[in-house]
Amino acid sequence: MNNDIIAAVSTPPGEGAVGIIRLSGHGAIEIAEKTFLPYNKNVSLRERRNFSLTLGWILDAEGIRTDEVLVGIMRAPHSYTGEDVVEINCHGGGAALRACLQRCLETGARLAEPGEFTKRAFLNERLGLEQAEAVLEIIRAKTERGLQLAVRQLSGYNGRFMDNLEERLLRLNAMVDASLDFPEEVGDLDQDEARQLLDGIIATIDDWINSARRAEIYRDGIELAIVGKPNVGKSSLLNALSRKEKAIVTDIPGTTRDVVEEYINVRGIPVKIMDTAGIRATEDRVERIGVEKSRELIDQADLVVLVLDFAAGIAAEDLEIFQTIPREKCLVLVNKEDIERKAITEEELAEKFASARLIRASVKEDYGLDELERAIEELLLSGTQNADGMEIMINLRQKNALLKSRAYAENAREQLGRISLDCLGVDVWGALESLGEISGKSLKEEVLDRIFHDFCIGK
Repeated sequence: MNNDIIAAVSTPPGEGAVGIIRLSGHGAIEIAEKTFLPYNKNVSLRERRNFSLTLGWILDAEGIRTDEVLVGIMRAPHSYTGEDVVEINCHGGGAALRACLQRCLETGARLAEPGEFTKRAFLNERLGLEQAEAVLEIIRAKTERGLQLAVRQLSGYNGRFMDNLEERLLRLNAMVDASLDFPEEVGDLDQDEARQLLDGIIATIDDWINSARRAEIYRDGIELAIVGKPNVGKSSLLNALSRKEKAIVTDIPGTTRDVVEEYINVRGIPVKIMDTAGIRATEDRVERIGVEKSRELIDQADLVVLVLDFAAGIAAEDLEIFQTIPREKCLVLVNKEDIERKAITEEELAEKFASARLIRASVKEDYGLDELERAIEELLLSGTQNADGMEIMINLRQKNALLKSRAYAENAREQLGRISLDCLGVDVWGALESLGEISGKSLKEEVLDRIFHDFCIGK
């Protein structure tokens, strides 16, 4: 463990009311005291009680006052990193923060590496590795639901499931070792119990991965393409969903020539909606490029909303577009439900779009949009039901470790009774080691460095 005192700006760049310089390490309080002049000259930072704030001035190398600040003291082990931590609350301008940080570096601190504060929290056993990674998920959360799942992970929710899984693997490993080392006292391995344990371990991992698919959607979001022939209301739909006049709307066909994008929150899911050029045969070179982009987005998007027009009826173009959209990601929205004389009958919809989820709407009257959002949520989350209320957030690294642990457990189950106990023990231990990659118990230093490299400096 590096005993350096580290320092960094912990607030985002730009102007703000307050900016924070954070220091951590044995001697951080003494470093801060060298640069600090309290209003009450009888006050020493080293004598201040834990979790206190002290008002004063940051001084430059010549003893000139640079900024008025509040200094917070958090002593080990009751701090974010588990070390002595000082937070200097400056005014939030770039010049004040740079001057304060520079003084900390001049008096013995060094600049923190990306994620080094959180890495120290992990190394000092303040956080498990999965909790440390949850910090990054909280920072990157795009919606309230994504934030809730990340906070749940930070609170140790994932760790409790992992501990239970680890206990079962340790139980199985102990059974194998006992039968290997003390065959006369213990006897042969109880294969029924071993198989039962392996069945449960594999089922739990499958439940984890299935439940995590929901969290991936809430964390990463999806891309949704709005497609259809010209002038059916695609741009109006984008504007209505985003609550902005993002796309130009006219009664002239072919107004949209390029993809117009906007980010929205649909029931806690981050969604990038893309309004595309109307798909039709055209001699206009620019419009034709837009049409080709529209066709490409049908393949690229996670969901596709095909917009029809009750006033225009169903044309061959509509059916042609519908045939290019995979059914599992297609929603059909029939616009202008509010008009009296409709050119599309219920029989036509039932016959020609029987395999699709149909939504009748009036974008102009703001009717049917709630049903559309509900359909988006249902289509995305179908097949990702929670097991016993489990809902967890895992990243790609954690998912790969789980899959590796499952592969070892699956191999052990398949070979149970066919191979020697020492070979079986290799698979059981492999499952345990792979699980330890999630908690950090079996990770090498260079892997840890890669994990924390994704964090911002100061976190």
